[in-house]
Amino acid sequence: MGYMLNGEEFETGEENFLLEANFSDEIVPVIAEAEGIKLTDEHWQVVNYLREKYKEDGQTPNFRNMVAELDELHEGVDWKKKLYELFPNMP
Repeated sequence: MGYMLNGEEFETGEENFLLEANFSDEIVPVIAEAEGIKLTDEHWQVVNYLREKYKEDGQTPNFRNMVAELDELHEGVDWKKKLYELFPNMP
């Protein structure tokens, strides 16, 4: 399966994650809709964080490291709890 945008297919792997990390912001709402998620500013914070980490490290961080770094970047938010709220199917 993949996601379609403007006649272009964005391929996904077995767990339905994009295979290519270089994607436009336009595909994010398409994916969110398919997952039943209404995008908020907090969703975009996570998307942008993951993009930056991928650019820096060539991979996405594990969940524990992501929570710790998001907690540092955005004080006053319990990001472990917040990620489960934002992405109830799989943070």
